[in-house]
Amino acid sequence: MNEKFLDFIQQFRNQAIAVAVSGGVDSICLLHWLAKINLKPTVLHVNHCLRDAAVVEAQYVQDTCTTLGLPCQIFCWTDDKPDTGLEAAARDARYKMMTDWCHQNNIDTLLVAHQADDQIETFLMNLARGSGVVGLSAMQPISYRNGIKIVRPLLNVFRNELIEYCTKNDIKYFSDEMNYDDKYTRVKIRQNRHLLSEKLGISDNRILLAIKNLGRARDALDSGIDTKIANVLHDDYALFTDSFLFDEPTDISLKLLGTLIKTIGKNYYQPRLNSLNTALNKLKSECKFTLGHCTIRRFNGQILIVPEGSKTSIRKKNEKLKRLKKIKKQN
Repeated sequence: MNEKFLDFIQQFRNQAIAVAVSGGVDSICLLHWLAKINLKPTVLHVNHCLRDAAVVEAQYVQDTCTTLGLPCQIFCWTDDKPDTGLEAAARDARYKMMTDWCHQNNIDTLLVAHQADDQIETFLMNLARGSGVVGLSAMQPISYRNGIKIVRPLLNVFRNELIEYCTKNDIKYFSDEMNYDDKYTRVKIRQNRHLLSEKLGISDNRILLAIKNLGRARDALDSGIDTKIANVLHDDYALFTDSFLFDEPTDISLKLLGTLIKTIGKNYYQPRLNSLNTALNKLKSECKFTLGHCTIRRFNGQILIVPEGSKTSIRKKNEKLKRLKKIKKQN
């Protein structure tokens, strides 16, 4: 069993935790490792109702949990499926069902089985998009989604080690045919990533080191952002003078704008860097546009961000804030 995994997972002993298990090698191995070190998570499995084999996989996860003596909850995504963006919609639905269950059952930590190969693939996908520090720092070991702590204990473990463990211990797992379909960018990267090492001498461990260093830069960038945001965020909107953005270095301005849009639009991710750059340039003059489920308006030196579809009267927002300040002062 991987020592880095063991060192990381110790902090979650004696906590009520859940683990997402799809039936693939990554999550099945994680499940067996957790059971072996006597952690007792509740297993959450989502049947997306997209493949005939999904019923068999759900039953296998249930049977494995019975064998290991662990509780298991199976969800089915029965909503209408979109014609485009199916993968993202499935991911959002999956997390929504699992995090809702965690809230209902007083569990604040959900383990997921993203591993080192996933991390490198995410980095390379974001590199191809021209992402900044946030995208290039890839996945964080601990993050939050829908108010639940999302923990990734396998980010320093490579897929080959997981496969080797399952093979050696005769542990069955399933393979999703989508993992071999090269119409997906991630699959193309997975099939050709070896060229970086073989042709250029850029090893996987060096890429992981770069991601770790970028993560530290991301943490430094995040430092103080929450405090700044708290000063301009009011219920479900933000109102501030243009100097709030433009008196800062560009990287900070982009992070402030991205965080506000993510928060007010109730998004898991902030908009991509090129979209934020475009938005920041628009805001250098009076304008009104939408981005990330938000409407953004600049008028008379002030910028307002509200949920898309909400009213955008800056005058009325200012009047409301004055009334609130007066009430607060009187109390």
